[in-house]
Amino acid sequence: MKKKIILLTSFLSLATGAIVAQQDKLLTHFIYDKMSINPGETGLDDGICATTIYRNQWDKVNGAPNSAVLNVEANAKRFGGFGLSFFHDAIGFNRQNNVLLNYAYPLTVGNAGILGIGVGVGIVNFGMSPVWVPPTTLVDPTLPASFSATNLDLNFGLYWKGKSDYYVGLSSTHLNESLLKQTVGTIDQTYQTARHYYIMGGKKFLDVAGGDIDAQILMRTDLVKFSADINVRYMWRDIAYGGLTYRTIDAVGLMIGGKPFQGIDMTVGYSYDVTTNKLASVSRGSHEILLKYCYYIPLPPITRSNHPRWL
Repeated sequence: MKKKIILLTSFLSLATGAIVAQQDKLLTHFIYDKMSINPGETGLDDGICATTIYRNQWDKVNGAPNSAVLNVEANAKRFGGFGLSFFHDAIGFNRQNNVLLNYAYPLTVGNAGILGIGVGVGIVNFGMSPVWVPPTTLVDPTLPASFSATNLDLNFGLYWKGKSDYYVGLSSTHLNESLLKQTVGTIDQTYQTARHYYIMGGKKFLDVAGGDIDAQILMRTDLVKFSADINVRYMWRDIAYGGLTYRTIDAVGLMIGGKPFQGIDMTVGYSYDVTTNKLASVSRGSHEILLKYCYYIPLPPITRSNHPRWL
């Protein structure tokens, strides 16, 4: 019975004909997903990087969220940072897809650091395909049928990258709170995105017990609910890491990962969250897998001329 909590909640919202927007995704490895929630971070680091994260939340709970993220970003030096972000979320009968083009303009402030001013422009698609239990011969007009709709999606962010291994970010997603609507029969199906606000920050402490300590925090709210993630990682020689995460009123997580190939900037990570909310009795926790790869364009070779006029 408890395993049907998520689906029963979906039934109640669907029966009204209007769907309330769910909260944005929750990721334990949010430190590798800054761009999708703060476009000001786009391309501030060197190289061309691709990151993908898959999360299976509340394992064994029917209708629980399953999320996938793909971010690709590049540092174009004086032209700024460019990126593409894709996010897919499945919860109950609902499916949501976001595709955003991101751009950040880097503003150097003396020797203190760089301020990234970023914007994300794209689309949000929401759809559902409910499967109602028998008897199916009865027609209930209050139970909506399948529908799908697409609309504009906008993000904005400011991201400060300090010279002394720290950062601070302030951003908002779904700025325009898009209304997605489709008429199915005589029923108007609607879904509206909720504007979210984020504050993030982090600091790296170098040369601690033979490695580095990386501390991060992410706070989020849609002005209805608030949650925060705090994680601390020990990073050994930029080869492997292990850490703990605490998410308010939800979970405690363990993170492990590293760079398995020498000479290749590839990071592989895994996290397991122990559920601490009311679903703890039925959930087997949450699993998350991370893969990140960065490529750095080599500098052009320096050419020398042996012509007598250039000696």
